[in-house]
Amino acid sequence: PEANIIKLPNISASVPQLKDAIAELQAQGYDLPDYPEEPTDDAEREIQRRYDAVKGSAVNPVLREGNSDRRAPEAVKAYARANPHRMGAWSADSRSHVNSMTEGDFFANEQSVLIPSATTVRIEHVAEDGSTTILKEGIDLQEGEILDATFMSRKSLRAFLAKAIDDARESGILFSLHMKATMMKVSDPIIFGHAVTVFFADVFDRHSATLERIGVDTRNGFGDLLSKIAGLPDAERHAIEVDIEAALTAGPDLAMVDSDNGITNLHVPNDVIIDASM
Repeated sequence: PEANIIKLPNISASVPQLKDAIAELQAQGYDLPDYPEEPTDDAEREIQRRYDAVKGSAVNPVLREGNSDRRAPEAVKAYARANPHRMGAWSADSRSHVNSMTEGDFFANEQSVLIPSATTVRIEHVAEDGSTTILKEGIDLQEGEILDATFMSRKSLRAFLAKAIDDARESGILFSLHMKATMMKVSDPIIFGHAVTVFFADVFDRHSATLERIGVDTRNGFGDLLSKIAGLPDAERHAIEVDIEAALTAGPDLAMVDSDNGITNLHVPNDVIIDASM
């Protein structure tokens, strides 16, 4: 053939998935370095850069055209018609419900502007004290292009999460978090991290210095905290574990990914993917 067309998969691994893959390859004898979350020298920064290329999304929309064809074969349809799926009895007084943000989120803050003539723009962050940080510059725009921007309020997010957790506890139902951290790799792990710190607020308030010292990164989920405190001296670790148990007892029941092994919805951001879970 004159050309080989390689259709890429939808590569969008999270950090915990990447680390698992590295560990699996190392166990098979491959001489691979660990993924450095906080590189300390140029060599580690280069290792991180090379791994991050894999962690990112290798989605070429042209190559992936046609991937949205989800039509079922006629034989499958015929079987489904002959054997309809029976829904369980749904009680009208079920307290299950979906909570989503009503203010301060990306949807609420979105603004668009139509560019009247060709220009170059930059993105700035203006802090509360008035200091400005340039996030990106040299963005060329053409006449008629639409520039769209938004942000999420951290304060609104944390208030919403606290309210949703209280709601679940008072209603006597499971609390679960549904996101798309595999695709929304920048925003969703951060939002997920806030859910972890709000649910375990007392743990992070009381032990903030220790957790910061050992490099707990809640963007990788509650599991990151558990794995990092495992290396602490017994007394220090026990104090944190007691507060974790207290938070789990005081809060609503948490949805589980693997109840046999105690893996909760909050352990890693990529276990519950919204388009499958909802």
